[in-house]
Amino acid sequence: MTLNKKIFIDNFLNKSKEALIDAKININNDRLNNSLNRIYYAIFYSVMALGYLENFITSKHSQLMGWFNKKFIYENPIFDKEMYQIYKVSYANRQESDYTIFTKPVKENVIKSYEDAKRFIKEVTSYIKEKTSKINDDAK
Repeated sequence: MTLNKKIFIDNFLNKSKEALIDAKININNDRLNNSLNRIYYAIFYSVMALGYLENFITSKHSQLMGWFNKKFIYENPIFDKEMYQIYKVSYANRQESDYTIFTKPVKENVIKSYEDAKRFIKEVTSYIKEKTSKINDDAK
């Protein structure tokens, strides 16, 4: 793996962690619309890291989501189907919270989304670390 690729992957994983921390802070301060935004972006950044690992680079949210679903859920089932549902729901929640004026999220639902995102990111990060470790071992 090139150094540039590793830097991109590490930076996206760090952004994912930061967004998840921001989501928790927003939940604790009843800023639920902001927390839904940060929950989605925490997931998005982790999938961007996965994209860089697999040489799939895009800035299009729906394209990245479709690629994740096709590659990791259907063609080569690395992750459980629920992972795609978590991703899809977080995207829909973010769209609603960012672009709908009169939306009022329910705190319990936001907390569930946060917990789902933590699990999603943990699984994606573990996969990336396992795969990069194998790449590094094979290069030796």
